[in-house]
Amino acid sequence: MLPANSAKDETTHASRREIFGWAMFDFANQAYTLLIITVVFGELFTIVIVGDRGDGFRLANFLWSLALALSYLMVVITAPLCGAVMDYRAEKKRFLFISYLATVATTAMLYFVEPGYVVVGLLLIVLSNYAYSMGESFIAAFLPELGPPSSLGKISGFGWALGYIGGLFAAGFTLVVLGEATVENFERIRWVGPFAAGFFLVAALPTFFWLKERGVPQPRGVSYYRIALERVQVTFNELRHFKDLTVFLASLLFSMAGVYIIIAFAFIYGAQVIGWEESVRNIMFIIVQITAAVGALGFGFLQDKLGAKRTYQMTLALWVLAILSIWVTPELTGWVNSRFALEWEAQYVFLVVGCLAGLSLGSSQSASRALVGVFSPLKKSAEFFGFWGLANKLAGVFGIVMLGVLQTLVGLQASILLCAALFIIAMLICAGVNEQRGRDAALAWNSNV
Repeated sequence: MLPANSAKDETTHASRREIFGWAMFDFANQAYTLLIITVVFGELFTIVIVGDRGDGFRLANFLWSLALALSYLMVVITAPLCGAVMDYRAEKKRFLFISYLATVATTAMLYFVEPGYVVVGLLLIVLSNYAYSMGESFIAAFLPELGPPSSLGKISGFGWALGYIGGLFAAGFTLVVLGEATVENFERIRWVGPFAAGFFLVAALPTFFWLKERGVPQPRGVSYYRIALERVQVTFNELRHFKDLTVFLASLLFSMAGVYIIIAFAFIYGAQVIGWEESVRNIMFIIVQITAAVGALGFGFLQDKLGAKRTYQMTLALWVLAILSIWVTPELTGWVNSRFALEWEAQYVFLVVGCLAGLSLGSSQSASRALVGVFSPLKKSAEFFGFWGLANKLAGVFGIVMLGVLQTLVGLQASILLCAALFIIAMLICAGVNEQRGRDAALAWNSNV
């Protein structure tokens, strides 16, 4: 084994301009995540495109979860294969550019989804979310090249924080100018797709100008498909040398299942369970963006002090508290009003819960991405982040499908407790991760190639 200060730990920092260019992709793609998946189009699809068909939106919620799950399943199948080719041919930037253009095109086409166009809406969400999710894995594969393991927490946190700032700009403008997701406002709110696409198209340009492709391409010789299969088979065999990465990915499978449920259903929950007004929804959006940025930055610096594993587990504990608070908000509001003769509304109590959820969201996503970077050998970073993408999206598949089915049986409010159980399981699995041993495994692999 190499000492902890050798090989990969001696990786120099990339230039500030390159790190900024890398982080700008997070800034840009948050327009898709927030406007399409979390805040606007999710409500538009469930409330207007499908609507309440006498079942309290349960069919609409299920179809939304089905579309997201299908797109994540496609990522599960293809992300490791693409990662293998990207490493072998040094084509991370090319693959990233293709996913970027595909996301922009399919997101812009959401303009044509009208009330009742359920199949068209499902298809475009599957395609756009697949392209976006692949790009999320591709951009993450550059992280280990931007600095030594001791700095990856700060760099990852900076990217996530900048992303939430980008989301604040994009969705803030949209919520003010385009209004709410209602039938009466449809002709204005339908522009959310083209706006998200345009924002992503322009804001991601610095990434392609300043981010460097450092890999050395290997001779092709055979087809990409053959390269991908051979490389993935080798990596599966080599995973026994990366025990801690493997255990962490298992933990990530459960934690990200909970995160994807929240991303997909938090604002739907606010509309259907809390019954908030448009102004409160807008305030919640701002609160979540600001607290998520603070969580990503703060826990990023904390991670470099306390260690990635410890920080990650702290974020999971924060999530459990946030989920319990979300679940109990209506009943807690009623109890406080009756006990103290007050007239609080649940939607305003929910804003306080939003602060906790925002901190949890930003910190957990940043910590998990940085920990994979710490455990990944430099020359296999795209491939290993392909497996990170696989774990993320497989989590999305079973998490969102479980929630979609469960809410048809017991309703959305009770179903949200599933997230707390998922985060607790993730904490228990992560207890088996040895961070230093995982770092040493990546260093040892680098020294032998």
